[in-house]
Amino acid sequence: MTLNLRLEYQTTYGEELHVVVGATKEKAYPMQYVGNGLWSATLKLTAEQELCYRYEVRRDGNTIRREWGGKHTLTIDKKATAVSIIDRWADMPSDRSFHSSMFTDGVFARPARKRAQGVADGYLTIRADIAVVRSTESVVLVGEGKALGNWNVKKGVAMNDAQAPIWSARIKAPKTPFAYKFVIVDTASGDVVAWQSGENYYYDGHIGEAEALVIEGLRPKFDRAPWRGAGVAIPVFSLRSNSSFGIGEFNDIRLMVDWAAATGQSIIQILPINDTTMTGTWQDSYPYNANSTFALHPQFLHLPAVGKLKSKKEMERFEALGRELNALPDVDYERVNNAKIEYLHLIFAQDGAKTLASKEFKAFMAANEEWLRPYAIFCSLRDEKGTPDFSTWGSMSKYTKAKATKYEKEHTEAVAYHYFVQYHLSKQLREARDYAHANGVVLKGDIPIGISRTSVDAWVYPELFNMDSSAGAPPDDFSVMGQNWGFPTYNWAKMAEDGYAWWKARFVKMAEYFDAYRIDHILGFFRIWEIPLDAVNALLGRFNPALPYSYDEIASYGFRFEGWHVGNVAETDNVLFVEDKIQKGKFHPRISAQSTDCYRWLSDDQKDAYNRLYNDFFYRRHNDFWQWEALKKLPPLTEATSMLVCGEDLGMIPDCVPSVMAGEQILSLEIQRMPKDPKVEFGSTYDYPYLSICTTGTHDMNPLRAWWEEDRGVTQRFYNQVLGAWGDAPYFCEPWIAEQVVAMHLKSPAMLTVLPLQDWLAMDGALRRENPNDERINVPANSRHYWRYRMHMTLEELLAADELNKMIHQKIAESGR
Repeated sequence: MTLNLRLEYQTTYGEELHVVVGATKEKAYPMQYVGNGLWSATLKLTAEQELCYRYEVRRDGNTIRREWGGKHTLTIDKKATAVSIIDRWADMPSDRSFHSSMFTDGVFARPARKRAQGVADGYLTIRADIAVVRSTESVVLVGEGKALGNWNVKKGVAMNDAQAPIWSARIKAPKTPFAYKFVIVDTASGDVVAWQSGENYYYDGHIGEAEALVIEGLRPKFDRAPWRGAGVAIPVFSLRSNSSFGIGEFNDIRLMVDWAAATGQSIIQILPINDTTMTGTWQDSYPYNANSTFALHPQFLHLPAVGKLKSKKEMERFEALGRELNALPDVDYERVNNAKIEYLHLIFAQDGAKTLASKEFKAFMAANEEWLRPYAIFCSLRDEKGTPDFSTWGSMSKYTKAKATKYEKEHTEAVAYHYFVQYHLSKQLREARDYAHANGVVLKGDIPIGISRTSVDAWVYPELFNMDSSAGAPPDDFSVMGQNWGFPTYNWAKMAEDGYAWWKARFVKMAEYFDAYRIDHILGFFRIWEIPLDAVNALLGRFNPALPYSYDEIASYGFRFEGWHVGNVAETDNVLFVEDKIQKGKFHPRISAQSTDCYRWLSDDQKDAYNRLYNDFFYRRHNDFWQWEALKKLPPLTEATSMLVCGEDLGMIPDCVPSVMAGEQILSLEIQRMPKDPKVEFGSTYDYPYLSICTTGTHDMNPLRAWWEEDRGVTQRFYNQVLGAWGDAPYFCEPWIAEQVVAMHLKSPAMLTVLPLQDWLAMDGALRRENPNDERINVPANSRHYWRYRMHMTLEELLAADELNKMIHQKIAESGR
């Protein structure tokens, strides 16, 4: 088969284009510059039913730019002898979000895709990227001439959705030029939903009888209201059903999907679900301190789906215990996990050999072995040694594949048990995801910014982390002393050597279960607040990477620098500067230094000089530097999967963050009571950007009702200024107040309004929890907080709450979501 490619692309001196052909075995072919920005290539290829290719820009033999997204993929008729493609370079589309699996596999999923039409000799194939088509809609190609219905939509060509959002149409090649456009229609009725806006496309009529011509890469625009959706945020451990075992389980997600679908919601947002088992105590309830960034937590297993014990007596014992634990108002982490671990060991002894011999398990093992084997060995060693601190494991303190293999041979059963558990976890979560897709709902996961220093990741890949430092956050609304999370920071330079392979693998694994994700503390990809390991709080931290001041730079602000202004040790935070740990003789201004005695002792002119260098350092000096740092990392990582990307961009935000997030089309997080503009107390929900998630609060904040009682002055101003009400604010957040707050969030321009379940329930005085202070999930200032919140009613009861559910559905519909 002869393949002729034509592509318009403006290069600069020294650049050349290549086309890379092949689905798995790739081969690059240089293209020839024809002139006027046009490149071409003629290739002799073996006839294949599927043609996969992409374009690259190279300089001096190195690839410097690739097309955005996946490869062009065309089905080729077996008899095709010559295929010509008129192409367009694929940059990131302006509607990138709709190319995510959240829409292609979930919200806009096609109910039944057609079979792909092959590119054939004597035919013209027109392919267009149209991602905004809902699942109840289709695309019609209309234009001049009888073949395209003479602009009559009812007589146009129904386009093929086999590769949607790439839509294709094949027609017998006309010998005369014609104009054409694309139209989105309602599939059932055929009624027009939206015409393509702008100019017509034109075909010039040049095609031979023995030639297959493809017009590829069109991206028509449509004037229609942007899609907006709603969702609910709740940790999996907080779910409660009649069949759960004292904690929310993956099986319970199905009931939450039923409720979301019944109320018109499209997304369920959860907290991290990775295995956090370290000590076997309630302190392991903290979901952001995982022992593996790949493994799932055994507590989420629905035990009957793993298998039923043959002993009737034992089954009855566990069933009774499950009912007892499920009746508790909160999660009893230790009793729940101890019971589940006991059950899993019993069922493994009974059915494990059969499961491990199955085709399904072997396929799972083959796909996950790289992370699963070290994880299982780590867990076995943790249990054997009584600690996850691998530095105390003697000969096993440093991981090598040889030592791991030897250990597994000597502890086969102990290691295999963890394979068995992870297999069932993956199976149950995949089933929950599939059920969600079938109902037009997607799951949104959470990527923690850090990893535990006593995790399998730190054990196997210590070179990827700075183990002598801790990550955290500078002071903000959540914590006036800042936060010290205890996680090691990332060695980004080392990670870059293999193209961030560890990060990419982490995202790829997550994409097996989720169609959207939140990057916890997205600022960590720009810079991280790095705290010395021996510091007692976060105030002596500094940004990494950073551009610390030299003596001369400090002096240039008119500040007289003296030794007592500098601190390096944990014993004192009464300093103005912290010396850089690598670049000696260079200094970081201490965060919140204006609150120290050291600052108060300064003269007024020295305070002014210090304030200027302080403000420059924290708000201006690093903007371009941090932007470049983020752009080295975020694009390759966010393009590793097709999940929708959202960023938690709260706190101290440098100016470069919004521009990078907007450029990469990463959804921001907007919270009314924590506005990004420091000059206002409350954000305007009506001014939120479209590419954002609008919410009433996060798991780190009080839900709406408890917040209402937090500070009477704040509540009074919110009541008068935001709700526009006169007089004194009610002492309690009455249902009608919750209704108003929910309504203004639903009416925001944000793509997604995702509200905590507690705030959805706040609108119903009969259903909501009696004490709003029992609804809080986390208190960030308390590093030993017990994460144990559970919804107070069952999901079955929630599904039966017709009055509330009808209200929610109506409010969502009235808001245009």
